[in-house]
Amino acid sequence: MSSAKLARLAAEVVTLVLFVAFLFPFFLVLINSAKTAFEVTQFPLVMPSDWSNIAKNVATIWTSDNIRYPASLYSSFIITVVSLAAISLLSSQAAWALVRTKSKTSNIIFFVFVAAMVIPFQIVMFPLLSWLRAITDLTGIRLLRSYAGMILCYVGFGVSLSLFMYHGFIKSIPVELEEAATIDGCSRAEIFYRIIFPILTPIHATVLVLNGIWIWNDYLLPLLVLGKGNAIQTIPLAVSNFAGAFVKQWDLILTAILLAMVPVIICFLLAQKYIVKGMVAGSIK
Repeated sequence: MSSAKLARLAAEVVTLVLFVAFLFPFFLVLINSAKTAFEVTQFPLVMPSDWSNIAKNVATIWTSDNIRYPASLYSSFIITVVSLAAISLLSSQAAWALVRTKSKTSNIIFFVFVAAMVIPFQIVMFPLLSWLRAITDLTGIRLLRSYAGMILCYVGFGVSLSLFMYHGFIKSIPVELEEAATIDGCSRAEIFYRIIFPILTPIHATVLVLNGIWIWNDYLLPLLVLGKGNAIQTIPLAVSNFAGAFVKQWDLILTAILLAMVPVIICFLLAQKYIVKGMVAGSIK
């Protein structure tokens, strides 16, 4: 066997091993969601004897007063959808303006956004709470323990990476399209919404999936802004509270985790054909 074939075989084996290692935690969550609490602790790696237990566990989770899953699902959905809409719209508009504005100021603004991507969240999380309190005192708009505060934080933290990706993609769009639209009498707003925004579909999907996974699964920021015991709580907070209340009922805890993963998996599968195209275009253009 030639060295090239050996190298390819080794790469395939490594890929397969990484693939199995990556899916193994999900496999454990899936099979243990169909078991009783006793089976989870005694036989965690054994296939379940009755897969219908998943339906029973889901029903228990859905009606539990400790996790309040329907309310948590609604809160996570509202926060995620509104945040993604704002991130996508604001980032694409800002990126388009920066790309088409040829000046030192636009370059400086762009690099400020890029630099913001490398700031660790742990450095700004406590000053963030102080700023939210100060804004509430100044404007009277409640930001802590509210939807508005969560959405504002996610937009602020999500715009930098999204703008960077949009910026790279927009640079590949010929400016002649916009010049032709201008000649036809289109305003700047019409050029963006009728021409540029639809062209950005691949990068829209990439930005929405990457930010959506982050927002949906985030635990620390909701814990700081919403706190525990609040009427508004995201699914990660609800699962955490549920685990604390039922520390020995691993079948229900794992079922709650499985329910939290399903929406993200569905969205990823629906948008996967755009993700790679958008990421590649946004990184090399």
